[in-house]
Amino acid sequence: MLESNINPIRPNKLFHSKWTAVSPVNKEKHFLVIKLCQPPEPDAPMTLVELQAVHSGRIQQIAWRELQDKSHWHQGWL
Repeated sequence: MLESNINPIRPNKLFHSKWTAVSPVNKEKHFLVIKLCQPPEPDAPMTLVELQAVHSGRIQQIAWRELQDKSHWHQGWL
């Protein structure tokens, strides 16, 4: 059986989830989802999340769907 290159995630379950970057930059490897960014239109789907680097505390916004790519992200802290 072939392994999928997609992390199976649901956007409504992302808050406080833990992630490991496959290719760390500036020693930032472990991240925590600290915010689900709601779009300005109330009926629009959520597209962005805020990640906080555990090591530095730096915050970045990314599209939540980027977390599905196993070549960039692993769910949990490895």
